Amino acid sequence: MRYEVQIHDVSPQPLAAGRGYGNAQNYIDHLFALLDEVWKFLKANPHVKHEGLNVFLYFDQWDKGLLQNDQGMPIEAGVKVVAPFEGEGRVVCSATPGGTVATAVHIGPYAKLGEAHSAVRNWCKDNGRTLAGPFWEIYGHWNDDPTKLRTDVFYLLI
Repeated sequence: MRYEVQIHDVSPQPLAAGRGYGNAQNYIDHLFALLDEVWKFLKANPHVKHEGLNVFLYFDQWDKGLLQNDQGMPIEAGVKVVAPFEGEGRVVCSATPGGTVATAVHIGPYAKLGEAHSAVRNWCKDNGRTLAGPFWEIYGHWNDDPTKLRTDVFYLLI
């Protein structure tokens, strides 16, 4: 798939999120476990209005190889909410970063999502843009047809 990378200024978007750490061997499992906790919280707290969009947020530091060490990098799995709220237990009110981002839209199976990440990182390198560290994915609403799945990929820039 060919990706069009764009530069935008974005505002923080509030999330109901679970926080943890993940490395290359376990981050996917950790993200889904955290997301399960968030959805349980949202079902038990119907006053917390949400958009039904899942968000995975990664607090990387490019010069430290956090994904490759035992503890891993800080991660959050969450759901976009309409407004800030009071957290409970391991579910906190968080937000995506605000600022200038490089972004691309991935349409298709999640297994190919890495291609969108590579496209954004390569575009930034080729165009002299410096990554700040945090990056995230906002997943569109589910579709049974994997060719219609949408995921927006964002990289915060310095």
